[in-house]
Amino acid sequence: MQAYELLYRDGPVSMFRGDGDLATQTMIDNTVLFGLQNLTNGLPAFVNCTTETLTGEHIGVLPPAMTVLEIVEGVEPSSAVIDACRRWRAAGYRLALDDFLYRRELEPLIQLADFIKIDYLNTSAPERKRLLGQLGTRGGALLAEKIEERPVYDEACQDGCALFQGYFFCKPASVKKQSVPANQHVHLRLLMMLQEHPLNLPEIGEVVKAEPSLTYRLLRYANSPLFGLRQPAQSVRAALLAVGDDVFRRMATLAVASELNAGSSPEILRIALVRARFCEITSDLFSLDPTEQYLLGLFSLLPAMLQKPMDEALSGLPLRTPIREALLGTPNPFRRALGWLEYHERGEFERSDANAMEQGLEGGILGERFTEATLWADQLLAG
Repeated sequence: MQAYELLYRDGPVSMFRGDGDLATQTMIDNTVLFGLQNLTNGLPAFVNCTTETLTGEHIGVLPPAMTVLEIVEGVEPSSAVIDACRRWRAAGYRLALDDFLYRRELEPLIQLADFIKIDYLNTSAPERKRLLGQLGTRGGALLAEKIEERPVYDEACQDGCALFQGYFFCKPASVKKQSVPANQHVHLRLLMMLQEHPLNLPEIGEVVKAEPSLTYRLLRYANSPLFGLRQPAQSVRAALLAVGDDVFRRMATLAVASELNAGSSPEILRIALVRARFCEITSDLFSLDPTEQYLLGLFSLLPAMLQKPMDEALSGLPLRTPIREALLGTPNPFRRALGWLEYHERGEFERSDANAMEQGLEGGILGERFTEATLWADQLLAG
């Protein structure tokens, strides 16, 4: 078996010194945002889980077949934790006990565990011998962690370990990703709407459309292999219907919790919203679909949001080929509104006027709708 362990780090250090619950939430949210398949190349992922994570609902956004819930040292085996572990295991998730040291009260978790991780750096040989004797044949496969030298690896093999982790095999690699900037006013409104049962999908859809980070997450997640849709969900409404109320509540709550603890660029967000609204409200002039045009404008700033090339940013998004090509800069009928707006934003007014004339339009009507889109975005960001 080959797998990855996903760890959150808030800087170029190998040790985390922060809020474990927040780190786990951020790590889970990142798997939604960037795709677990992309982070692990399709291999299983060990994800550190605190008490709050295990007894909450956020884990439910992760694909069970690819996820191992690693119960970190310090989690007390309360009845709530044990019940939660049984529930997650019944749902298809595997469990691992991290930095395992035997205690009698851990017996229920030992019976549930698929993997028992033993620290070979911070325990002595006599300690490990005693631990293995206490463990016996119960529990899952033994995983020797912090293996840094060949003699320690040989010793772990002799102890009966079947799986190994440590610098002797591979040093950890940092994956630096930039998240889409968030609109905190929309997040606060969304948190209130998530309290309704059932969700008002038309209203929720409008709120999600005003939040690039949520739109990006929702479309990526709904179109991931987890749902196996026969036809890609190419609109916010279709994606909401695909994931359902419960999954969307978990995903949205997790995204809000993560984004409210992260910095962002408000100007990038504002321009993205102006572009989205402008492309949407001018779609009738070009006989184009307003939903697709909204997404075109919203995602046109993905390189600035994610600090990555457009082709990489578009990976995993269910956009039709002409929309994808328009975002990549290929001249086609679908980027006519966006093309005018790009000239206008750069102050190249002669070129924007010429662009409008080529399309049989007066620059004045596009200018009016640009003003309307700007007022809409400013009002939205003002709360």
